[in-house]
Amino acid sequence: MGHTATPEAESGGLTATEHRLANGLRVVLSEDHLTPVAAVCLWYDVGSRHEVKGRTGLAHLFEHLMFQGSANVTGNGHFELVQSAGGSLNGTTSFERTNYFETMPAHQLELALWLEADRMGSLLSALDLQSLDNQRDVVKNERRQRYDNVPYGTAFERLTAMAYPDGHPYHHTPIGSMADLDAASLEDARAFFRTYYAPNNAVLAVVGDIDPEQTLAWIEKYFGTIPAHDGKPAPRDGSLPGVMGGQLREVVEEDVPSRALMAAYRLPHDGTREADAADLALTVLGGGESSRLHNRLVRRDRSAVAAGFGLLRLAGAPSLGWLDVKTSSGVEVPAVEAAVDEELARFAEEGPTPEEMERAQAQLEREWLDRLATVGGRADELCRYAVLFGDPQLALTAVKRILDITADEVRAVAAATLRPDNRAALVYEPTGSAAGEDSDEDEEGADQ
Repeated sequence: MGHTATPEAESGGLTATEHRLANGLRVVLSEDHLTPVAAVCLWYDVGSRHEVKGRTGLAHLFEHLMFQGSANVTGNGHFELVQSAGGSLNGTTSFERTNYFETMPAHQLELALWLEADRMGSLLSALDLQSLDNQRDVVKNERRQRYDNVPYGTAFERLTAMAYPDGHPYHHTPIGSMADLDAASLEDARAFFRTYYAPNNAVLAVVGDIDPEQTLAWIEKYFGTIPAHDGKPAPRDGSLPGVMGGQLREVVEEDVPSRALMAAYRLPHDGTREADAADLALTVLGGGESSRLHNRLVRRDRSAVAAGFGLLRLAGAPSLGWLDVKTSSGVEVPAVEAAVDEELARFAEEGPTPEEMERAQAQLEREWLDRLATVGGRADELCRYAVLFGDPQLALTAVKRILDITADEVRAVAAATLRPDNRAALVYEPTGSAAGEDSDEDEEGADQ
């Protein structure tokens, strides 16, 4: 059965209907005839939080394996078929989900649905040790290129490990460790697929220039015969105290361009008014060149070349406020850190000004509109709210909830969470040639 629960007046005229197949697959459709394209987005309720110690990285590894062929599509065929039809495609992995998506010319929608159904229903028939080893090497190389061999590349991994204690489901990042990737066996991979890649553990959204009746008929035809799987274990508890209870700190000496202060603060779970208030607080404090931290550190003090503050929204654990400050040449981190704490304390005491609230709400509203403006972005948002919060209609009214937040709520969440005793801090000290810029006068110019 389908229904449209969101009044158009509250969703900018956008609507979505929901349906469920007998095997448990949830389907969300949203018509948009503005352009002759259609987006297919499939979210599986599996991410790195579902992994167990010693087998990290499997969720991300499977993101790659899903493009390595299935019963009726060999090798790189998924990419070749979509791109030759004029479409684009990709997949991503996070702590809380794995998603796959295609944007196609509208008349090629059936092809995208067939491809997604074929690998959901038949990937195991094509999964062998050769493809596993091949993609294991690809993921390990991705880790080297994006984490291990770039400046500040392991900062996110280090900070999440500090913010979420050992044994917590969010303690490790989706990329996984080299040792665990090496240890993954073919049977580990097959068991992971059987457990999580089932229709009753997925949400399929189709958005764009579609005929809903025909689209549902195709979905029933290609996905309807895939059996459900009821062996998925409940995700481990991700709850934690609201604050860390003390400042955690690590100094990293690496060959990086400049000194840096990076920090993570525990913030409220996504899906709450408090999380929306925290998003507004971080936008005022560090969201762009009009923010308080940019004005203080970059423009006024000139102690930093970049200063930003953003929110990593998480539904199954406390969200993370991510602070990133790169210092100017010769500036020590303690000076920057003192200025940051001064600005956070002042904000916790005074809250945002009316002008700051208006600007921050407008900025988040624009970001929301940008996501929903494309068929692919809207499909992704519908899947997100369906998987994480049980209701895709929430995607269409998210901006209204942001605009309802008051300045006092923003001040209150900042006062409760943006404190030194709720911070995991990472201090980068350059080594090698970068360190030479700040050496004492006797050695200055020695390497010129």
